[in-house]
Amino acid sequence: MNLFRAVSRVAIVLTSATLACFVVNGTLLAQSADDLYNKKCAVCHAKDGSGNTAKGKKVHVKDVHENMKDSEAAMIKVVTDGKGDDMDSYKGQFTADQIKALVEYYRSLGQK
Repeated sequence: MNLFRAVSRVAIVLTSATLACFVVNGTLLAQSADDLYNKKCAVCHAKDGSGNTAKGKKVHVKDVHENMKDSEAAMIKVVTDGKGDDMDSYKGQFTADQIKALVEYYRSLGQK
């Protein structure tokens, strides 16, 4: 009976640890870049990257096609560190891989 309890406890701990590895600040790592973009970025940048939203117009968000002149690295820096008062830093909300995926998704909107 003691062996069964020990095995059960180990199984519970391993399951909890595995689930914790898939969650960062409440965001599932498996969540796709387009889902993250639509939840966090589209409010200003619009689903199509046009910046044609009420909040986007207020803070003068440029169309994705205008932003394509900026390098991927420059865009990653802006998403990571923020930009002035209008663009928040997402360093604490997303991993570096998620930020890179968001930028790649955003840039893909400029190729359409």
